[in-house]
Amino acid sequence: MDSNKVTLKKYPNRRLYDTEKSAYVTLKDVAEMIRQGRQVEVLDARTDEDVTAFILTQIIMENAKRRNSLLPVSLLHLLIRFGENVLNEFFEKYLEQSIRSYLAYKKNMDEQMRICLELGMDLSSLAERVMTDRSGLSDLFEAARKSEKTPDEDNNLEN
Repeated sequence: MDSNKVTLKKYPNRRLYDTEKSAYVTLKDVAEMIRQGRQVEVLDARTDEDVTAFILTQIIMENAKRRNSLLPVSLLHLLIRFGENVLNEFFEKYLEQSIRSYLAYKKNMDEQMRICLELGMDLSSLAERVMTDRSGLSDLFEAARKSEKTPDEDNNLEN
């Protein structure tokens, strides 16, 4: 059995039962399981029918109701006007892939930003060390400059 997957039973009284913990759970509990990375499966207790999509949609709708928005009103009008075929096609073909692409892009950008910030902090500490220890650096440059002089330059300087 997949340890990341939890099976819930939905009873006629709309209650959800977590078979792993042997306890009733709320829609908020289910949402939290998903946020923690768990895969949720919801089965009707009487028929054993998979009702996962219905429960997950219910969670999204409850969240939208609290915020009083899910989708822009103009988009909702279009969906109603052109029917559920447009909605099904959109969700099946485009939305999931768009969200996955966005999440991959965001993860990549977060990683790049982390690397840049770490690099910037390393450069800052290096610059600070160089600025506080300039005398040693000046001596090094002076010694290098003297070693580059040719014997003719040394003779010209003595004259």
